[in-house]
Amino acid sequence: MILFDRDHWQEILEALAKNKLRTLLTAFGVFWGIFLLVVLLGAGNGIQNGVLRQFGGVATNSFFVWGGSTSRPWAGLKAGRWVMFDNDDTAAIRREVPEVGILAPRASRGMPNVVRGTKLNTFRVLGDEPAIFGIESLRIVRGRFLNELDLAEARKVAVIGSRPREVLFEPGEDPLGEAIEIGGVSFKVIGVFESRQLGGSAEWQQQTIYVPLSTYQQAFNYRDRVGYYAATAAPGVSAAAAQEKVAALLRKRHRVAPDDRRAVGGYDIEEEFRKVQGLFTGIHALMWLVGLGTLAAGAIGVSNIMLIVVRERTPEIGIRRAVGAVPVWVMAQIVVEAVILTALAGLLGLAAGIGVVELVAALLPAAGTGGGPQMFQNPGVEPGDALRALTVLVAAGALAGVAPAQRAIAVPPVVALRSE
Repeated sequence: MILFDRDHWQEILEALAKNKLRTLLTAFGVFWGIFLLVVLLGAGNGIQNGVLRQFGGVATNSFFVWGGSTSRPWAGLKAGRWVMFDNDDTAAIRREVPEVGILAPRASRGMPNVVRGTKLNTFRVLGDEPAIFGIESLRIVRGRFLNELDLAEARKVAVIGSRPREVLFEPGEDPLGEAIEIGGVSFKVIGVFESRQLGGSAEWQQQTIYVPLSTYQQAFNYRDRVGYYAATAAPGVSAAAAQEKVAALLRKRHRVAPDDRRAVGGYDIEEEFRKVQGLFTGIHALMWLVGLGTLAAGAIGVSNIMLIVVRERTPEIGIRRAVGAVPVWVMAQIVVEAVILTALAGLLGLAAGIGVVELVAALLPAAGTGGGPQMFQNPGVEPGDALRALTVLVAAGALAGVAPAQRAIAVPPVVALRSE
């Protein structure tokens, strides 16, 4: 067979080396096509990783439900009535909505003054239960987060973000065990956290101070009220379905029209996450389309050059046919030449593309040491994409050689000999 015939391989290499400039220019089209494809895929993965990191560990099956004002009269009650949740609503959700996995009632009253000694600033203060840690994207860097005893005993303890630590404490000072005043009430710092999100979301979250919900309700005259709910869907349940179950229960309990979404509204992170994933699926497909288009142009160039080569070698092909060469072998040699030319150029393009992507990935940490948001994270080429690119290379080379090979065996030996 031609694949194991040393003489045939030598002839193929001699044919490719006969006109080096033509071979080089033809190969460059394939090189550029696969190089562009790999770089585009790597860049697309980098952007996708950066955007998805904006979710920063937030449970992607999470949702939020809040109260507002009723948009129309219902059950004898007038429009414009404000819906306010309470601890009884929390108990009802946990009892009657099994579609909810984690439920975290929250209390918030804006940004009160926070004081330590002579230092004062305003920060976002939230009353929370320990369950919120399973929803929010937090990383504890000192101490601990809230626990059930803090909640049960209404302890005056606080977990502060990196921003309050910077503002209220000296550099290098340990905040654990120290007292801070929130709205005139003293709290002991038991933990420090950093956000796992990026950009503005991280900056906003790192200005937060968490205190137990029960403490918040007592200390700030919030009584038994709940501002809104953060929650996740139970396994096998969509966030949208769980959110609608919670909202329906709350509308029923507060005598609100079943379809009044202004009175009881919500936000579904799972849906947003799905939209982002769908967007990047489309972008990924577009990048493949662009890269394959460029690669196809290179393969067409290879096919055209092979047609010229066949025309130049018509007498040689005629002699081979005259002395008994099997047409399939002649055709196979032309196809193999095209495959080799395409594969060598493509492999070089693949290696160069991966090299560029890896170089950018290595330089990114140094570029991001300033602490700013990085929307381009860990670019890279998936092994599956590389394998598909190699498959496309071989297929493109084979297709590029088919037309010239068919032309080569279509010429009768007598006509081929006369063409000289």
